[in-house]
Amino acid sequence: MESWQEDLIQEMMVSQCEDRFFKKLTDIARNMDFDYCAYGLRTPIPVSNPKIVLINNYPSEWKRRYHTNNYIDIDPTVKHGIQSLDPIIWDEKVFATAPEFWEEARSFGLHWGWAQSCRDVHGVMGMLTMARSEEPLIDDELREKAEKMRWLAQYSHVSLSHIISKDLLPELDIELTKREIKVLQLTADGKTSSEISRILGIAERTVNYHINNTIRKFGTTNKVAATVRAAVLGLL
Repeated sequence: MESWQEDLIQEMMVSQCEDRFFKKLTDIARNMDFDYCAYGLRTPIPVSNPKIVLINNYPSEWKRRYHTNNYIDIDPTVKHGIQSLDPIIWDEKVFATAPEFWEEARSFGLHWGWAQSCRDVHGVMGMLTMARSEEPLIDDELREKAEKMRWLAQYSHVSLSHIISKDLLPELDIELTKREIKVLQLTADGKTSSEISRILGIAERTVNYHINNTIRKFGTTNKVAATVRAAVLGLL
């Protein structure tokens, strides 16, 4: 294992602060000739309005505009990251659907970039971006640095999602019993309480007891919402 990997792993072991860990990540990005580094996290729930955290060292005015104009909704790299785990390299083709956004980003020195998203077992998505003002990303450089960049994307998500998700997703601390899991799995398959009782050989009131327990644990108003939360968090 190379020294920079050991340093980052050590930082993860001792740091409980995303800012401190991100500074170490930024230093590694600079050593790889990237001026800017960014990490974004997106929770799987609420499904209709996921929570989003953005950490970066972009110019302050660009960060303000990105937030004020809600550019995350039109950012093609974010859309790609949601749909694919393949890395993406910035170019005019990538930003063809948002040319004005692309030009504005370039006006702040964000000319060349690389990004890759990751997902963990709980459905939390993270995306690492590294960008710079000078020198395009050529094939030789990408071949030389590809393995390191992919490792950084994976490891930054493992570390930062662990730190950040503790506050954003208290549902991750929920523990379901084996019976509750089975009942929710069958509920997710569209089975009624009556059908589940026959399949499992238990009373229907017992099925409803387990369903009500999961509703209480997730703090939802019905079994559909509880089942969806359990499923997207990888608890089933």
